[in-house]
Amino acid sequence: MVTIAVTAEGADEARVAISPETAKKLTALGATVKVQAGAGARSRFSDEALKSQGAVIVASAAEALNGADILLKVRRPSPDEVRALKPGALVVSMLDPYGDRPGLETLAGTNASLFAMEFMPRITRAQSMDVLSSQANLAGYKAVVDAAAMFEQAMPMMMTAAGTVPAAKAFIMGAGVAGLQAIATARRLGAQVSATDVRPAAKEQVASLGAKFIAVEDEEFKQAQTAAGYAKPMSAEYQAKQAELVASHIKNQDIVVTTALIPGRPAPRLITRAMVESMKPGAVIVDLAAERGGNCEVTEPGRTVEVGGVRIYGPLNLAGEIPVNASSLYAKNLLAFLTTLIDKDEKALKIDWDDEIVKGTLVAKDGKVVHPNLSQGA
Repeated sequence: MVTIAVTAEGADEARVAISPETAKKLTALGATVKVQAGAGARSRFSDEALKSQGAVIVASAAEALNGADILLKVRRPSPDEVRALKPGALVVSMLDPYGDRPGLETLAGTNASLFAMEFMPRITRAQSMDVLSSQANLAGYKAVVDAAAMFEQAMPMMMTAAGTVPAAKAFIMGAGVAGLQAIATARRLGAQVSATDVRPAAKEQVASLGAKFIAVEDEEFKQAQTAAGYAKPMSAEYQAKQAELVASHIKNQDIVVTTALIPGRPAPRLITRAMVESMKPGAVIVDLAAERGGNCEVTEPGRTVEVGGVRIYGPLNLAGEIPVNASSLYAKNLLAFLTTLIDKDEKALKIDWDDEIVKGTLVAKDGKVVHPNLSQGA
């Protein structure tokens, strides 16, 4: 019998790593699911709802952790939480593997096997486990909704007897999962949408959503994508050409959403202060890369600042502001991952350490950080 623990997150995280739906399915796999009382409250998952689907509600985190084989979390747990598990237990979480390396080393020193869901391989078999995509989808949506609220003008064109209200112009920088959802949301709200990305494959996706594609399409642009589908860092020459194009385009935009992130690196700088100063008063920038320093030069993580009448918002956890949906999707990602680790016939852990998904997400084992992306000098 496998025992799974779910504890409450910190005060700044409304999401939770379980839902009534996944509690039922994990129980059907033969697992005992112990959930700290109130852990799902901010995601509107009551203790009663979880209990009705097979979860065991316990009064404290200590009770949930005691004797557990697996700990499911949204954010990186504390070393004390992990030490309360069985020796050699599994921790499955968004571990922020590139942040706070000493803290990660301390967590590895507990001898638990640590799995970072952010490192899920971008392969077909793992699509249902891809937390970055599930959470980025919601962040892209929420970014545009927040921008529309901050803009204080109408988004769609409106023809009235008193005159015509022009459509807002929205520019989405980065056409990954978050960017594509932002494009789709801005289009639904009636904005005139354009988008940019350094990956050539993005051009067709942007066009398919009815947005105009803006990019310097030279030879370097044609090679600007890794095998895993991420954007490559671009040369200084390309960045200068792209910045010139963006500068001429951005000054006429009402709403800009930036989504450019390269794993393990500071966010690329896409919008300079001069570009912000060229924009119209009342324009809004939402910077989804704020947690990695921001795509905009004047972004302040977690705050809204104003430069020349342009407001720049640097949210740190937009998906967490839609916790009901975000938790539901995240919990399903975890369930899909756990089904590869639990033998449903023997109702026991059965981990294939050579499996591509296991190797891709395993950050630490036997007291050491083992992921190749985290080796010194990687």
